[in-house]
Amino acid sequence: MQSSHTPEVNVIDKIQIVQGLEALSEIDAEIAEAYALIGAPEPRVRPTGFSAFLSIIIGQQVSTEAANAIRGRVEALLGDITAERVIAVEDQALREAGMSFRKIEYAKGMAEAQLAGTFDAEGLDQLTDAEVIESITALRGFGRWSAEIYMMFSLGRQDVFPADDLAIQVALGRLKGLEKKPTPKQARDLIEHWAPWRSVGSLFLWHYYRGAPS
Repeated sequence: MQSSHTPEVNVIDKIQIVQGLEALSEIDAEIAEAYALIGAPEPRVRPTGFSAFLSIIIGQQVSTEAANAIRGRVEALLGDITAERVIAVEDQALREAGMSFRKIEYAKGMAEAQLAGTFDAEGLDQLTDAEVIESITALRGFGRWSAEIYMMFSLGRQDVFPADDLAIQVALGRLKGLEKKPTPKQARDLIEHWAPWRSVGSLFLWHYYRGAPS
């Protein structure tokens, strides 16, 4: 049974980003120096719920432009993006819309879990961070990175650090003056003291990756 709960999303807004960066600057000299040079990143907000997870599946391993085109065709095919519609539609129709058979398998599996009540896309905001990660990664096609990105941008969780993200690893290595990018474990250890502002720190690292002075 699907939840009738409508999530109230907590967005990490610009005020919180600035507040977090000021706090991080007090405890991390490299953040303070880089923040003074490039300023604060803009907030990022993504949709919540079942349709957001279908979009994540569609966007895996394809360009943003290709994902947008496929998503548009899938939305036109399904109408309302619900678990019932995903289960009902023929695999071949989704394939012709641009989804690979592996992604169709992931989408159908997610829809089955939603209908069975073993996954509740709309109710994730009621769970702890650890419970959200456990719930999402139980689905085929979703790893820890996908769960952490959803937590940051769709649920607005404030202390998330997606250490498996390549750009974050590269940016952290540059920020800290390392000879090579850290491993995910090394990255988590390096920024442990950023709690409870690790989401803001992550946003800043993406910002730094794109705009760091050479």
